Amino acid sequence: MQVNGKTVLVTGGTDGIGLRLARQLRAKGAAVIVTGRTPERIAAAEAEGFEVIPAELTGPAGIEAVVAGLGARPLDVLINNAGRGTSHDYRLAPPDAAEDERMLWLNLHAPVRLIARLMDKLRAQPEAMIVNVTSGLAIAPSAGTALYSATKAAMRSYTQGLRAQLKGTQIHVLEALPPVVKTQMTEHLGGSKMQPEECARQIIAAMERGANEANVGMVKFLQAVHSLSPALARRIMLQF
Repeated sequence: MQVNGKTVLVTGGTDGIGLRLARQLRAKGAAVIVTGRTPERIAAAEAEGFEVIPAELTGPAGIEAVVAGLGARPLDVLINNAGRGTSHDYRLAPPDAAEDERMLWLNLHAPVRLIARLMDKLRAQPEAMIVNVTSGLAIAPSAGTALYSATKAAMRSYTQGLRAQLKGTQIHVLEALPPVVKTQMTEHLGGSKMQPEECARQIIAAMERGANEANVGMVKFLQAVHSLSPALARRIMLQF
């Protein structure tokens, strides 16, 4: 896809990977609209010249806010990037049910519902794209992020099924699978982290070449191991 001239919606676009996607897409000539929920980040994104739709996507009201914010405008690309992680590790403490529910909504329900509500807009365009940002943990889960991994695996499965449904139409479906990226969500984690600018660059490159998957950074290695031995990939990742 040639992104120049396209209207793109990036959820969670006021910080992290989403903000870098928004910046780089705009630099390539796209008209970019982002969603955000934190007043300070919304103000900062607006100061950069982005249109921001305030939307808390951890419940149905956020979906309606996005639909209302777009109004009758056309849409060429939907990037479901917003996501969150929460502690769900019985080795440390009982999980927080309310936090689990917010993560389930944001990581799984929100992208599915946004696709459904915005499908008519995408179908109306001669060329359109849906980009679902999942995770390398969609391929093989880590023990410490069992529920987060499950939400991403569910979105991977949904994305693959959706791609099959839309085969032969003008809507292309891309799954982006980042590794651990240096964002606010991962600031408590140690180890090596990819810079969000590079992660965004690789996702946009996959959009431009019409790929089905963007295995970003070290996820390429994990995908290669999984293709040879899914059991080995699981054993490796479950150590974390």
